[in-house]
Amino acid sequence: MMHESVLLKEAIENLNLKEDSRVVDMTLGFAGHSSQILKKIKKGYLFAFDQDEEAILYSTKKLATIGNNFRVIDSNFVEAKKKLEELGITKVNAILYDLGVSSPQLDRDYRGFSYHNDAPLDMRMDHDNEVTAKMIVNTYQEEDLKRIFKEYGESKFSSSIAKNIVKHRKEKEIETTLELVEIIKEAVPMKERLKKHPAKQIFQALRIEVNDELEVLKKSLADSQELLDVGGRIAVITFHSLEDRIVKQYFRKLTEIDPLSKGMPNVPVEKLPRFALVTKKAILPSEEELKNNNRAHSAKLRVIERIR
Repeated sequence: MMHESVLLKEAIENLNLKEDSRVVDMTLGFAGHSSQILKKIKKGYLFAFDQDEEAILYSTKKLATIGNNFRVIDSNFVEAKKKLEELGITKVNAILYDLGVSSPQLDRDYRGFSYHNDAPLDMRMDHDNEVTAKMIVNTYQEEDLKRIFKEYGESKFSSSIAKNIVKHRKEKEIETTLELVEIIKEAVPMKERLKKHPAKQIFQALRIEVNDELEVLKKSLADSQELLDVGGRIAVITFHSLEDRIVKQYFRKLTEIDPLSKGMPNVPVEKLPRFALVTKKAILPSEEELKNNNRAHSAKLRVIERIR
């Protein structure tokens, strides 16, 4: 199972783990980060979340070769605070998010995440989810398709692509990834197609919509700051500007003085921020990592620490 975790060394270093740290990996995947975390917390405990059966099976076996001080929880990370409270856990020392789709998910044709391979239009992280990319492409109104392609894919051609999808589905239901790729290509000028793959942004938009990724992230970040103990850190690896903007703005909000208290000669302690930025700017992959791992190109790591 080949999957190179992006910004692995940087993320682990910035979590500032101790031997007895209690850690939450919100995005277990194929245990790239979790394996390294478990090696560092021999007297601590790891809670890891995922909703992909294949990833859970693989990673549970992998982690068991390192230690038994872990628990894999089959759930979307938006449920993490609730699930941990059910286990009696109200405070942890480190929380990690790696928001990228893992290589095995992309590489497995039948998952429908890739615009390079032919597969059913699926894109669900959780197979119990009733919403699929096929359902969206074939049932959403043209205006709604245009909106998600523009907002979540940041595509300049959202309008013409949405229009072309609606035109084609009147003739026949759109069922596979490569069918959709051809429809997208038709709607994008040739000179733009030569710059980058025209389906990349649209597939990203569909994946975000299918899995409600941005709303899930916002809610989970709000829960995470409540879970974190003093001295603990949250590290988030993002892979596109929408996620990064959410994380950047949320971290800024947590680490700035209450606007109403700014300029006061003596700011009351309760008005001071409870968090501080560990990274003033996002940490980017090294030149070496960029050379060796193509999927690292858009990655950014941001970290905050709870200081009181």
